Amino acid sequence: MVTGDSSGRPLLSLGGLGTEEISEICDIAYRFGQAPREFAGALDGTRVGLVFTAPSTRTRISFWCAARTLGCDVLHVGPADLQLSTGETWSDTGLMLANYLDVVVARTNGPQRELAELAVHVPATINALTYEEHPTQAIADLCALREHFGDVENLRLAYLGAVNNTARALALLVCKLPFGGLDVYSPADLGFSAAEIESLNAVRGREMIRQYEEMPTSVDPVDAVYTARWNSMSEVQQDRDWLSRYAPFAVTAETMKRFSGSTEAVFMHDLPAVRGQETTSDVLDGTSVTSLVRRQAHYKESAAASALLWSVGGS
Repeated sequence: MVTGDSSGRPLLSLGGLGTEEISEICDIAYRFGQAPREFAGALDGTRVGLVFTAPSTRTRISFWCAARTLGCDVLHVGPADLQLSTGETWSDTGLMLANYLDVVVARTNGPQRELAELAVHVPATINALTYEEHPTQAIADLCALREHFGDVENLRLAYLGAVNNTARALALLVCKLPFGGLDVYSPADLGFSAAEIESLNAVRGREMIRQYEEMPTSVDPVDAVYTARWNSMSEVQQDRDWLSRYAPFAVTAETMKRFSGSTEAVFMHDLPAVRGQETTSDVLDGTSVTSLVRRQAHYKESAAASALLWSVGGS
């Protein structure tokens, strides 16, 4: 096992990392995405637990694939395998896991504090998605943008739809790295809170995040338009008319034209998608616009590998 500090370090939120740390993680991810075989066996023998208490396709499989490439021994742990369902706390669960695992990769769909409790006992705890944030998705997104544009400096993005964990990670990425800014278009009461926007803009000391509650006739052009599944956490919607509230924020080929300036805006989506809701198939598949969706999915494994390497101190 190639490690620095044997206790490891957590990757719970991009908000807790400095610009240099995020750049380091993203550089590793980009390099892995170009030549994964160069990293083969880098974490040979490291014991990784994939603790997924919520459904996952891409994130779980990408972490498994990355861990296997790095030479890790991997254990899958589902909700039926844990005593959380019988009342045990995340802290007590972490106390037990610390005896057997070097790294815990956890997806909970729950509050961030659960992983913080886990990380007290297993320092190398990686957030593979909580209700608040999806940091490794942002790392994959950055790799796809870097591949397409060459550099992210001064790139401006637009995010359409309700703010969720993906949007929060994306906003942190924009504010921590030299992006030009992020324009958020969300239905009323479904965007960032005023306190969140103030906190995000304070990172760079200027207005990086702008938010709108409707789709105006004229929009400022951007380099990339990002959307996500409207009902991303599969929550029961209390508003029976929720689909009509979201409808103006759907991304179509016409939407992409509106957001394009002197150059064509590219399309991004974290997947899974509901075709015909948040976007149309021609946009998602890239038949009418330039879509980075497949490259985002490609870099999911890269983001997972970089998170594992960084958390255990692997070079």
